[in-house]
Amino acid sequence: MSTRTPITTTPTSSSYDVVVVGGAIIGSSVAWWLSREPGFDGSVLVVEKDPLYQQCSTAHTNSCMRQQFSNPLNVQISRFAADYVRDFRSWMDDDPDVPEIYVNHYGYMYLAGDDTFADTLRTNQRVQADLGASTKIMSPDEIKAAYPFYNVDGIVCGSHNLVDEGYFDSGTMFDWWRNKARENGVEYLTGEVVDVERDGDRVTGVTLASGETVACGTLVNAAGPSAVRVANMAGLELPVEPRKRYTYIFDCAEDLGMDVPLTIDPTGVHVRSEGDAYMTGATPDDDPAVGFDDFAMDHDIFEEKVWPALVNRIPAFERIKITSQWAGHYAHNTVDHNVIVGPNHEVANFIYANGFSGHGLQQSPAIGRGVAELIAHGEYRSLDLTPLGFERIVRGEPFIETAII
Repeated sequence: MSTRTPITTTPTSSSYDVVVVGGAIIGSSVAWWLSREPGFDGSVLVVEKDPLYQQCSTAHTNSCMRQQFSNPLNVQISRFAADYVRDFRSWMDDDPDVPEIYVNHYGYMYLAGDDTFADTLRTNQRVQADLGASTKIMSPDEIKAAYPFYNVDGIVCGSHNLVDEGYFDSGTMFDWWRNKARENGVEYLTGEVVDVERDGDRVTGVTLASGETVACGTLVNAAGPSAVRVANMAGLELPVEPRKRYTYIFDCAEDLGMDVPLTIDPTGVHVRSEGDAYMTGATPDDDPAVGFDDFAMDHDIFEEKVWPALVNRIPAFERIKITSQWAGHYAHNTVDHNVIVGPNHEVANFIYANGFSGHGLQQSPAIGRGVAELIAHGEYRSLDLTPLGFERIVRGEPFIETAII
């Protein structure tokens, strides 16, 4: 095994070419891609305040993957993720210690309960198909024939894809990004950025909670739900806030005999198979910003919203038992629910990778690659992420995506 840089609590240098604030899935993707990007041989410091990653969005993810988006760029981002996960070991230089990543391709099933959303699904399917996705529109009879456990009363159609959609072992990907980044010389530091130093239109460095200051050529904001705090330290704005999301794992007394695709009910409740159990959740009807450390459960949401929808759509779920539950945070972009990636319009060496609004895991390979290209070459070279830049926020022109869960 190659030597990895140690995880430190004190920076080994007073200056780095790149400082990444946040070492969870997005920060580690950026770090790994930078460490192998041709044309970049600079120093990289990743600062992470939670070394066990107990409170980050990465730790509370459902690890989903889909191509069922409405915007072509989001489809392309996710299709790259599917290819990347499939070829993960080759991306890791065929290291025999690196495992293959487990993927369950049971697909997504969007269910339309009215003609308006049915038309949206049909429009989206054409976009996805044009980009190579295998999404198909199914009638209620076709849905029932393929998945007899559904109650299809009130369903107009479904949108389904069994190729490269489902969930994957994102934890393995995350672990090996950190491992390989450190083997390639990236330094991980356990600490917290408490201030960002700025001189006019340039970020010049960061101050750590320990009191130490570190100079940098570029700062990458990968701080997840707390990204707005990092932006504010630099005197910048960012329309991203923590929103709480609840996940429940449950057993069912009745054996359905087959996997349940990740089903998005017209009520907004979603459910999928999770090994021999099931995973479900929903966006709260009352969905305010919450504290960065607020992980308290709201048990009424399950009783009042989730379970009634489950039983209506899959009657076998009348007899279930919750075995695990948790709350996590979306880094919610309040403007258009999509990632903001790229430089600030006034401070070019302050790079955003924020506001994924629940899409971070599946978008992390493409976003990390894009940020690394931007830093190394001053431009995107593989996939143009410019439409997701901060400039759209400044212009007041949202990035339109209708397939939001």
